[in-house]
Amino acid sequence: MDKKIKEQILAIRATGETNMFDVPKVKEIAMREGYAELLVYLADNTGAYARFILTGEEK
Repeated sequence: MDKKIKEQILAIRATGETNMFDVPKVKEIAMREGYAELLVYLADNTGAYARFILTGEEK
């Protein structure tokens, strides 16, 4: 996970618009906001994404 993806995740979280474990909704928001990097990341890294949401670990 690079810095830009982390920033995009945190930006979505800051909206309070969704539960961050609702990945389809997170993808919807990412698409609306133009977060292409996050969409690509979520396509192949949902496990790492969930771990980041739970623990803050980026690896």
